[in-house]
Amino acid sequence: MKLRWRIIASIFVLVACGDASAQQPNRQFRVGIMSNTTAAVFFDQLRKDFANLGYVEGRDITFEPRWAQGQLDRHPGFADELARLELDLIMTYGGVATAAAQKATSKTPIVFTIVTDPIALGLARDMSRPGGNATGITSLDTQQAAKQFELLKEAVPSISRVAILSDDTLPGADASGFVPIERENRAAAIAVGFEPFVVRVKGPTAEAKLDEAFAEIMKHDVQAIVIVEAPVVFPHAKRIAEIAAERKLPTVFPGSQGTAGGLFAYGTSVIDTFPRMSIIADKVLKGTKPAELPIEIMRKRTLIVNQRAAKAIGITVPASILQRADRVVE
Repeated sequence: MKLRWRIIASIFVLVACGDASAQQPNRQFRVGIMSNTTAAVFFDQLRKDFANLGYVEGRDITFEPRWAQGQLDRHPGFADELARLELDLIMTYGGVATAAAQKATSKTPIVFTIVTDPIALGLARDMSRPGGNATGITSLDTQQAAKQFELLKEAVPSISRVAILSDDTLPGADASGFVPIERENRAAAIAVGFEPFVVRVKGPTAEAKLDEAFAEIMKHDVQAIVIVEAPVVFPHAKRIAEIAAERKLPTVFPGSQGTAGGLFAYGTSVIDTFPRMSIIADKVLKGTKPAELPIEIMRKRTLIVNQRAAKAIGITVPASILQRADRVVE
């Protein structure tokens, strides 16, 4: 009888040992971060988002951040550094950072945001099945440019010449010399009868040459400006709105620049994509392959009308626009 119990006890011990060895040991994930900016507010929020998912920083997760501080040519070097560290994940903010990370490593998973068109930039083969080592969330909206120019035409029907304010850091130029977002905006402008002129702000971000860009804008004798969501342009939105107002030029900003002070802000906002980053990253850290994780699309559009800006440049915003605005700044 005693022998039988010893045998049974031994079996339980062996089973327990087997279960223990099969369990995933506690581990600390190492996550790289690449951003066009400095250590912005989003990083503090990202850490809180991971904490809300149960990650304890220093125990379950550590970060290896690399801030370009507006000098986007630093990204290839940062990407090479992070690739050598053999991290569990690299999180990227911006098309330039994401492209650099993917060029540096095909092994380390990448989760991205602030990428307008992942397919056009060659970061993924398909939105539903990216197929490579990168996935994430985009504010891609194929109708945004069209709606922005239609809005401008409705507000000021007399306009015929429009500047598209971009920057010289965006990747993906084709034989025409224009990158995807510029091509999209040019086509949208032409579709409503405008003559478009693409003007690029020269960087780096901290030393953006806005005066040179506006000198070129005025040379083309344009009557309005549509601002694209670009790395060098993004942090100077308020100053761009101020200079445009001084020249009595209506402006249309992306949805994320509703506080810039332009006449209109319309579309999706990259800022709205930030809370999803930790959720997507969590899935990857738990074993889901980026190749099989669909790229999420932020579809929420907002329209902000700035009546103060309208008054400053002598424009009366039609009631039809005011009625459908999500917010009106008086």
